[in-house]
Amino acid sequence: MSETLQKLLTELEHFGQQNDAAVSERPRRMLNITRDTGEFLSVLVQATNAQRVLEIGTSNGYSTLWLAQAAKTISGHVTTVELSDFKLEMAARNFERSGLSDVITQHQGEAGGLLESLDDACFDLVFLDSKRSDYVQWWPNIQRVLRKGGLLVVDNATSHADEMAAFMAKVAADPNFTTCTVPVGNGEFLATAVR
Repeated sequence: MSETLQKLLTELEHFGQQNDAAVSERPRRMLNITRDTGEFLSVLVQATNAQRVLEIGTSNGYSTLWLAQAAKTISGHVTTVELSDFKLEMAARNFERSGLSDVITQHQGEAGGLLESLDDACFDLVFLDSKRSDYVQWWPNIQRVLRKGGLLVVDNATSHADEMAAFMAKVAADPNFTTCTVPVGNGEFLATAVR
């Protein structure tokens, strides 16, 4: 990882912590993943050779940068979707600064609509860090866009266990998926498509 990217990630960590401590309204909070989650995602992308990554919930681009730097090492690409114009613009500036814009495609809008428009089996890894109450209704399309053997990673599995329970139970009950929860950061729920 370049020194420029290391510095930017550290800067974004500090900004996210300070911002979220001072701001109470959710749309203006960054709600970034933890550094160890970023490192975990980076390893997963490279270990699974996930060249086509979908991130749902860009925020200011902190998690996207972890995914993108890993994707770049394997000639991959990250597609990320964010509803908030404010966060989308902030993320775009961060992507420019990182030197990773060429491996990132940003979409503005509601993730459910994007998921419906995507082709079958078009992603190797999907990272879900968005409005948890939408996950259950998105599940059919998440399954559809994830290739066989692909990996779903969902943040906040332990920090927001109550909000995640219905979704995690639905995925775990699907015979086509193998699941586990990893105690990294706020808890990462992993599911892989076995058929």
